[in-house]
Amino acid sequence: METSFTGRIWVLGDDIDTDIIIPTEYLALKTIDDMKQYGFSPLRPELAGEIRKGDIIVAGKNFGCGSSREQAPEIIKALGIQCVIAKSFARIFFRNSINNGLLLIEQPELHDHVKEGDEVTVVMNQHVDHNGKQYPIASLPENLMDILRAGGLVKAMRKLNGLD
Repeated sequence: METSFTGRIWVLGDDIDTDIIIPTEYLALKTIDDMKQYGFSPLRPELAGEIRKGDIIVAGKNFGCGSSREQAPEIIKALGIQCVIAKSFARIFFRNSINNGLLLIEQPELHDHVKEGDEVTVVMNQHVDHNGKQYPIASLPENLMDILRAGGLVKAMRKLNGLD
């Protein structure tokens, strides 16, 4: 994982639940790649097709609320989103995201100062830069950083146990 990266942002609101991220009716599809085209479809049907690799989601409070389905962070990652920055996250979604190798960053102010299409630069465990202003972010514990660097919990454990 890079120490800093820049991406174009997509702005979403408060209470984006896992049924918005991936609606229940698409969970029967065989693979995450089959499902990803329906990501965020109840909210913005065109969004999944417009996201490019390296983009960043900036959202309001309680992102990932609702059910604990692991497909939600997998869909976001499969779309090419490199991280989600939100005012707050649902607890189970936060852990599912880390376990699947998706970086989440809590930052309570950024959402109120960005517009869709802006670029932000994330300096890991330090701050997010937007239009010349720095928004501080908390450092993630090293054990979570190890999981993210490996690409998820299963990959991290395989590496730790000498299987990869």
